[in-house]
Amino acid sequence: MTTERTVPEAGLARRPGGLAWPSPVRRLPAGKILILLLLLGAWEVLPRALHANPLLFPRATTVLRVWVDGVTSGELLSYAGRSLQVLLIGMTLGVLGAFLLAMIALFTRFGRDLLEVMTSMFNPLPAIALFPLALLWFGLGINSMIFVLIHATIWPMALSVLTGFVTVPRTLVLVGRNLGLRGWPLAAAIYFPAALPAILTGLRIAWAFAWRTLIAAELVFGVIGGKGGLGWFIYQKRYYLETPAVFAGLATIVLIGLVVEHGIFRTAEERTVKRWGMSA
Repeated sequence: MTTERTVPEAGLARRPGGLAWPSPVRRLPAGKILILLLLLGAWEVLPRALHANPLLFPRATTVLRVWVDGVTSGELLSYAGRSLQVLLIGMTLGVLGAFLLAMIALFTRFGRDLLEVMTSMFNPLPAIALFPLALLWFGLGINSMIFVLIHATIWPMALSVLTGFVTVPRTLVLVGRNLGLRGWPLAAAIYFPAALPAILTGLRIAWAFAWRTLIAAELVFGVIGGKGGLGWFIYQKRYYLETPAVFAGLATIVLIGLVVEHGIFRTAEERTVKRWGMSA
């Protein structure tokens, strides 16, 4: 008599009673959640202990109530959606440009020299410093924002991709060439899969740079093209001394960062790099 083993569905973890936890719940780091809860508790207690002015340092429960009201009314979601829409366009163009530069640098000596010179010049240059120039070139519109987001994304991403390409084992490259692969087919079959850890790292860095640049530009220059994002939301609330709403906007920025890191990058890493044995 044989016993048939039931394999849980992909992305699910079994718990008592036969029910399954969805994979995002299973991957929640308990230690980090505990730290966040302790920080929230300290945030609630500290203003009470110091008798802080609520206008300057509101309590965590006050900010949470304002945040829930902003989400349920759709106000915060509307501002966040505008920011993410601009971010997606600018970051996509920057990542595509970075891959193009890295590919040229991989196969030509001129391309490598060009990328080294360009990154040495522009990578240390803060993207927000280019925004006044972008306004002169493209006007007060979404194109100015996209320009600075491309600048914030393309250089760190190109460096990470090229680093991943040049560290691909020579044996893999020779195997691909023995199979008759050259140029773009060789890159797609050998270089891209082998360099995936570096590519994911580059995407993480590019995302962080682009997200910070976007919020800073909205804070400094306000509405772009007649529509404001989270930075503009925070600026408005600060102007009207609605401090809890300012903290709610900041909390939204942090939450979006956590969702992108743990919901997108960690998931992609677990389903590719770690599953393929390319990372511990």
